[in-house]
Amino acid sequence: MSEIVVVPHTHWDREWYLPFQRFRMGLVRMLDEVLDTMAADPAYRFTMDGQLAAVEDYLEIRPERRADLTRFVTEGRFAAGPWTILADEFLCSGETLIRNLEYGLRGARELGGAMEVGYLPDQFGHCAQMPQILALAGLPVACLWRGVPLSVERDAFAWKGADGTVIRTQYLPGGYGNAVAMFTGPPEGLSDRLDAFTSTMRPWHPKGPLLAMYGADHSAPSGDITAAGLRLATLGEYLRSTTGRAETSGLPVVEGELRSHARANILPGVISARIPLKQVMGRAERIVTRYAEPLSALWLGDDAPGRHSEHEEHGTGGRAAGERSASERLIELAWRGLVACSGHDSITGCGADETARQVEARVAEAEQIGQAVVDLVSASLAARAGRDRLVVVNPSPFARTALVLADLPEDRSRLTAPDGSAVPVQPLDRAPRLLDESSMDDLAQLLGRIHERELFGHEIVSWSADTAAGGNVFTVVVSRHATTGYQYADLRAAILAAAASAPGAWRVRTVAEPVVTVAARVEVPALGRTVLTSAAPTGEALPPDGQRGPGRPQNGAGAPADRAAEIITEGVVDNGLLRVSAAPDGTLSLRTASGLRADGVGLIVDGGDAGDTYNYAPPAADRPISAPAWVKVATVCSGPLVSVMEVSRGYRWPSHATAEARSEEDAEVTVTTRVELRAGEPYVRLATTFGNPCRDHRVRWHASLPRPAGESYAGGQYAVVRRGLTGEGGCGEVPLPTFPASGFVAAGGLAVLLDHVSEYELVCPPGGGTSGELAVTLLRAVGYLSRNHNAYRDEPAGPQIATPDAQCPGTVTTRFAVHLYEGTWDEAGLVRLAEEYRHDLLAVPGSGSAGSARDAGTGPLLAVSGDGVTLGALRGRDGWLELRLVAQHPSPTEAVVRGPFTAARLADTLGRPIRPLDAAGGVVRLPLRPFEIATLHVT
Repeated sequence: MSEIVVVPHTHWDREWYLPFQRFRMGLVRMLDEVLDTMAADPAYRFTMDGQLAAVEDYLEIRPERRADLTRFVTEGRFAAGPWTILADEFLCSGETLIRNLEYGLRGARELGGAMEVGYLPDQFGHCAQMPQILALAGLPVACLWRGVPLSVERDAFAWKGADGTVIRTQYLPGGYGNAVAMFTGPPEGLSDRLDAFTSTMRPWHPKGPLLAMYGADHSAPSGDITAAGLRLATLGEYLRSTTGRAETSGLPVVEGELRSHARANILPGVISARIPLKQVMGRAERIVTRYAEPLSALWLGDDAPGRHSEHEEHGTGGRAAGERSASERLIELAWRGLVACSGHDSITGCGADETARQVEARVAEAEQIGQAVVDLVSASLAARAGRDRLVVVNPSPFARTALVLADLPEDRSRLTAPDGSAVPVQPLDRAPRLLDESSMDDLAQLLGRIHERELFGHEIVSWSADTAAGGNVFTVVVSRHATTGYQYADLRAAILAAAASAPGAWRVRTVAEPVVTVAARVEVPALGRTVLTSAAPTGEALPPDGQRGPGRPQNGAGAPADRAAEIITEGVVDNGLLRVSAAPDGTLSLRTASGLRADGVGLIVDGGDAGDTYNYAPPAADRPISAPAWVKVATVCSGPLVSVMEVSRGYRWPSHATAEARSEEDAEVTVTTRVELRAGEPYVRLATTFGNPCRDHRVRWHASLPRPAGESYAGGQYAVVRRGLTGEGGCGEVPLPTFPASGFVAAGGLAVLLDHVSEYELVCPPGGGTSGELAVTLLRAVGYLSRNHNAYRDEPAGPQIATPDAQCPGTVTTRFAVHLYEGTWDEAGLVRLAEEYRHDLLAVPGSGSAGSARDAGTGPLLAVSGDGVTLGALRGRDGWLELRLVAQHPSPTEAVVRGPFTAARLADTLGRPIRPLDAAGGVVRLPLRPFEIATLHVT
């Protein structure tokens, strides 16, 4: 009989068809049993699913068992980590994957050691950068199940990542529970079951011990398996004994992402299930990764580059250190929340409604933490600028000239740059002044309306009491962004004093400061700031109170360097780089200055979906709707900095569907697309909104391509991935050619710039061939977690539980931009355009004394350049600034980093130094392979 090595384990979904806390009760019972077995039987081994989160969840309930667990981990009998959680690799960012591994390895090592295997048992496919992510964290081997192509005929292969990193990978034929049946049945039949297992697995592993994964979802293996006389091991022990130094020579090579349907279902519909959840995740990752964390590292604390001189001059070092400490703790809380929500049954939306609601709330909490840190940084920057100043911050590592929206006092609605030149400004809206006027029998009643500094959604600035002959009037002045040292106690005392001095009725007025919202086109250095000065306007008539402005520049404000973005005629907008025209059917025609053209952009196609959260499945007799019943085009505002028009289309969509057909009953739906063109931008911004009264359907946005395409290029997790028109099939589901994209997707000269992970497809005409259209999913509304009978999948993917929330009732809004390009994706600079689209400049009104602008230099704090080189993250770490640099380019490139630093070193993703780097003159030059991820420390 062949030697069989049994790996007792479990696969633990923290939340799925039950919410987290209900699953945790089972986790406690299961791990109680496992630890009791390990205490009684020194030969017993257990592998905890490659994730630490379940261990931490257990210890929160059983803290008294930490010592036992630590002993078993230290002895090598209980395998913990390396991940925090088993994330979906396509529905979170590359940086979230890196932090997931960082926190998991750190926590496991605190318990006695981490399993040195990149264990990925149940994820729905694997991203192209996973080999490099594992290698950079010191993990020599991967182990996985789904996504493996048909070309793999053994249980090991060499997985080559996007950058060329090759890692030995253990494939799990039959899945992570391939030996469960071996221990099911009477003891006297074990020998026959062992023979059957050997017969099945030996073709996959011709020589050496066979790997028997004994475990299943949410359960522990039998505690008496050692009595069978079989060798037990953790997964790490088995792989160390059979793979040695994780050699890859002689193994078949598989390149890039693993999304084949050939050997296991990859359940691609999770990309488009509960799209609002994906949108929240995109916002939260963006604000934490590119605003809260880097801005706090640059502007808060004694060692922040933007604060050096101020601490010494103004003696604020102690307060700044406290701000930095608080922000670091908050940011880690946010990161841990994002990591926890990236689980493959969490962010995917393939759980119960109760689970999805909790996940969305936790992601939103991470976003709120990030915003709180941004508010802290903003307050710090505001305090160093006078109330007549506007601080504009650039989150990108290169200089930008871009639009920023700001609220300015009406009497100071003109802006000048630090050199005194006029800043182009376009008034957009004027806020209403009188927010409320009411009578009160007792003025003290006003205190019931005030919450700290909030009143009618604004922040309190000042107040006054008037007891003249006209009656008692108490006026509270509020602002959208208060910049004064307001104290609630002072206001309370003033209200009570006024009430005591003039008992009786009072008229209470809440008045907003006179404010106009403007768009300004500002030049800002890399990861730096520009401090603008507001001044009195020079005669431009402002819009009436509470109305939109004419969209014209202030007199004397100067014209932008680029041609103005203007409405040429009704339904046509042009900025000199791109002309956008609304067609009679409500689609758009785009034409560049060089003559590149795309028509039929924005066709809305509504079709039936009788599938579930895992797999799209159209009704047998589908009835797609694409022609609107009516179309209206309206101008919102016209240039020179920004022009907006709205295209509204009316439809009648079937109200629901079954597996056989869509309903005859229908519902009226209006789809409104906001079309926005800004000066200097080569792309058009679109926001498509509709109310969703229907069920069981899929809504997609289509665009005709300027030229036919046989392949697409999509942003991913620190990579750009090339994909063809089809997926590899062969197992139990239809291999739909729908794919995830993060950042952008491009094909045939048209790119869509994205702010969250989105599902797309290159749609081929009947008969095949090349694609003529790109489709992006706006909504997939389904009513079941999994259906027992899904036309596009052979077996259930989970229990058949109703999920009415997954129908996504209510308002649906999707934002992206469309860009026409020539050449290849890298020649067109799509990575940089996607960076600019996703990361708006940050405007902060000054709050210091008028005219002050301490430390108002406009030079860059750090600048990063190089073909395709992007900044993935920036944070403070052990006295260094840590930059995550990624070469998102198909050819070797060089990252050049400039800043006020004197030392630099290369590190791994865990922060461990690798080698020093030359930093002479505050410049580091770092050669990078295509798609290489590099971690740089500077100080």
